Amino acid sequence: MKLSFGILLCFLFLGVASGGLFSFIKEAGQGTRDMWRAYSDMKEANWIGADKYFHARGNYDAAQRGPGGAWAAKVISDAREGLQRLTGRGAEDWRQDQFANEWGRSGKDPNHFRPAGLPSKY
Repeated sequence: MKLSFGILLCFLFLGVASGGLFSFIKEAGQGTRDMWRAYSDMKEANWIGADKYFHARGNYDAAQRGPGGAWAAKVISDAREGLQRLTGRGAEDWRQDQFANEWGRSGKDPNHFRPAGLPSKY
């Protein structure tokens, strides 16, 4: 727990140092909205097998905002996965979700996880 908190502070410091506090906060807010939009789209689509795509897409969109967006995506993804892991979700599903989260945050194409037939709206 202490290590993850330290890493979180480092990300926060690096993000603020690279572009200013206002820019970082703005990017974090925009990234949070990107994550919420991906979550809302996932619920609306209700498409079997699309979970990893929406994980990757939300993280990708947020990280494209800049360091603040990447930070927000990491915090939100880790918190969500941590809560779901506590509720007894399988370890393999958790690992796959985290892989998709990191894939998107690293700038890789989220369409790698896009299931066949998912409407183009998403």
